[in-house]
Amino acid sequence: MLDVGCSMFISEQIRNPEPETSKTPKTTYQTQIKVTPNQNLTALIDAIHACLNDLHDDRLKTYLEEWPSPHAAFRDVSLGSLPVLTYMDLAIKSASQKTKYVVDMLAAMADRLAWGQTYSKDDLGAGFLERYGWSEFIGLRGPIPNENIACGVLMLGPEVEYPRHRHEAEEIYIPLTGQTLWRQENQDWALRELGRPIYHAPWVPHTMKTGEFPLLALYLWRAGDLTQKSLIG
Repeated sequence: MLDVGCSMFISEQIRNPEPETSKTPKTTYQTQIKVTPNQNLTALIDAIHACLNDLHDDRLKTYLEEWPSPHAAFRDVSLGSLPVLTYMDLAIKSASQKTKYVVDMLAAMADRLAWGQTYSKDDLGAGFLERYGWSEFIGLRGPIPNENIACGVLMLGPEVEYPRHRHEAEEIYIPLTGQTLWRQENQDWALRELGRPIYHAPWVPHTMKTGEFPLLALYLWRAGDLTQKSLIG
């Protein structure tokens, strides 16, 4: 359902409103979305909402109920880039048909997002920070304020392990790229299907390990401290 819902929704948002003629070159959405930063982000947020809605997963119901309105006000956030973004082209190559729409939108506006890191070199080392970062769209830190949920994207470079960690908030990941291994508590490592939710209950330890390709994953947090620094180990 995700591939159909996303493709139909995004094509409505980014199609060229003018009839195409022999003198009018076909416009791709990569150029069509370059309007203003807020319009770009609004299109991305709407696309993510449509994808979540099309999953018909009961665990997403509360997030959808708390989703900001289409006319929600924006606030200024400081834009920032990170070394992990150098792997974006490689990440695009590993998207699936049903996640490619959102991945391409993320890639097109990556340099106009506010990227951050929760940890320091003392926490996890300089090597990890070279291949790790996130950008929040909705929440206490994102450009669209929300006190009840957080939504953003996590990016991990290739060949890196995000160590075992836990936090108060409930979390749902939706992997968009890569062939990442996921693990909860002491379970075996497992590959997870792109575009399908991965649920982490509050305080449940979990970790991820990328291979040849980077990971881009949507994240959702609720029912806890939305800005908490996760506890490692």
